Amino acid sequence: MKFGIFSVVDHYPKELPRDVGRFYEELLEQVEAAEALGFDSFWIAEHHFHEYGAIPRPAIWMAAAAQRTKRIKLGCAVVVLPFDNPLRAAEDLAMVDILSNGRLELGVGSGYLAHEFAGFNLNPQDKRERFDESLAILRKAWTGEKFSYKGKFYDCNDVQLNVVPVQKQPRIHVAVLRNEVAPFVGAQKLPIMMIPYATTEKLEELAETTRNYRDAYASAGGNSKQIEISFGLHTHCAATTEQARNEATEAMDRYVRTRLYAKQRPIDELIQKDLVAFGDTEEVLRVAQQYQIAGLTNFLAINNFGGLPHKQVLKSMELIAKGVMQPCLSTK
Repeated sequence: MKFGIFSVVDHYPKELPRDVGRFYEELLEQVEAAEALGFDSFWIAEHHFHEYGAIPRPAIWMAAAAQRTKRIKLGCAVVVLPFDNPLRAAEDLAMVDILSNGRLELGVGSGYLAHEFAGFNLNPQDKRERFDESLAILRKAWTGEKFSYKGKFYDCNDVQLNVVPVQKQPRIHVAVLRNEVAPFVGAQKLPIMMIPYATTEKLEELAETTRNYRDAYASAGGNSKQIEISFGLHTHCAATTEQARNEATEAMDRYVRTRLYAKQRPIDELIQKDLVAFGDTEEVLRVAQQYQIAGLTNFLAINNFGGLPHKQVLKSMELIAKGVMQPCLSTK
């Protein structure tokens, strides 16, 4: 199992005395810490027009992070392809890969928040077609060759990027919010990303989704050793489980309460079903192993959520690196 850090970058200026500039700097300090602690990757999300997310153009923050780090992979989970011109997205992300010397990891999605589609004056019913066209254009653009494309929403005529990624084709991970979509992603032999508490009611259901994805991947001729199934899990680690849950409860309550269209589940239920990991290193390790048994491969710890103080986030990352990540890696 690989370990990374993921932040939705939920920001609460009306509730907490932290402006967005300070928040960006804290995230940069956290990506530096993640690299020093040995995490494989660091991911951020794209969101618009709401406190749920404070990074509307991930490539800009990722370019800054590229200058503060040397090894760690930099990912976006996700770039919402229907919200941008696909050629602009291809250029911006190619620049991130260049500035980071080939460390870009790209998660893509079609979007799901109604207010974001309304803000961009887009019809959400078109999102699937827009996504498919954008992804096709992005992948063609990254070859560096001249190409044309004609679709329902986008046309390109003899266009060629003058900046292309250092990697021949950076990995593209597809985010899903519905279990039934996973086999379609597997059939394309693309890595997949999920948020368990938003995707499933119980871990057993997620294990079935993982099996269906793996079966579709294998049926398409994919190499099972190359499968990547990432999951973002709200995680907070402290010296004791009691301390971790006391610290995380208010933050998780704020996160769920202000997240539009979220399932309003009691935190105790999320803990009981292992849909979050709040505890000491032994407890977080136990939860990580449950996901490993279920067939998932990339643990993306959502450590910075709900306005948790920066020092608590850094301490949690340190404990996870030493007490969870290292034991998992040593037993692979």
